[in-house]
Amino acid sequence: MFQQMQYFIAIVKNHSFTQAAVDCNISQSAISQQMKELESRLGVKLLNRKGRSFEVTEAGQYFYTHSQDVLADVDQLVKNTIKIEKNDEVELRVGYLKSFGTTEFLQAVSKFTQEFPKVKIKISSGTHEELYELLRTNKLDLNFSDQRRALSNEYQNEFLTSSEFMVAVNHSLPVDDRKIDIADLADISCILILDGNQQEAEEEYYRNVLGVKSELILAKNYDEAQMLIASNQGYLIINRRMRKQLDQDIVKMISLVKGDRKLIQNYYAYWQADNSGYYIETFADLLKQSFA
Repeated sequence: MFQQMQYFIAIVKNHSFTQAAVDCNISQSAISQQMKELESRLGVKLLNRKGRSFEVTEAGQYFYTHSQDVLADVDQLVKNTIKIEKNDEVELRVGYLKSFGTTEFLQAVSKFTQEFPKVKIKISSGTHEELYELLRTNKLDLNFSDQRRALSNEYQNEFLTSSEFMVAVNHSLPVDDRKIDIADLADISCILILDGNQQEAEEEYYRNVLGVKSELILAKNYDEAQMLIASNQGYLIINRRMRKQLDQDIVKMISLVKGDRKLIQNYYAYWQADNSGYYIETFADLLKQSFA
């Protein structure tokens, strides 16, 4: 069936039996016969033929899309199998968000290494933008990071966990201790923790996604940010998971809202859809299990 799937993909891509036959190095009559056999095996119509032309059916479109995924997985499986037989070293390149913490990530790494001792795991850490750029340029196979963009079909996205946004302020700030609207902080400086060159991307995220209207001031780390809060020079947006980074005897933590809704930060494992493979998907599954 794999061969027939390849023929079908070629037909749909070219929208031509003739050109597909040329690309697949097979006669037109033979490729037509293969399509009839495929439809007979599946028991559904993949193509509605109209003279010399055709239209792809709804079932055909589904089969076309997912056949490409299946063949890509098979190709990756073959490559990995050959590497194991030849005792070649297989490398899995994964990245994690350095501000998140490593507990669940390291659990996944440990379990993966035990299961696949011949696979070398190369680990990178960084900010969201740094990791995204490494993945986009094929320098990483999988990222574990926060969501900052709309989910795209160009990537496989595996949801892992979420965490409520909070704001850390000085104890003397006269505000509701239960929740605070981001709009009510417009007159107070917002602290950005940056140790690289991602200021423009961070500012865009804070402005356009979180709705920050405040003046932005920079800190290099959590200690410096906490000093600014303690001296009443600004507030820091953080999420509930990461609040242990701050001393709550020094700062006050309040749930952050935007209008009538809570602000939530989602975390995903994601990888390029055309680079999906057994090891990548297995690592993503182990990472998901570590958050269960």
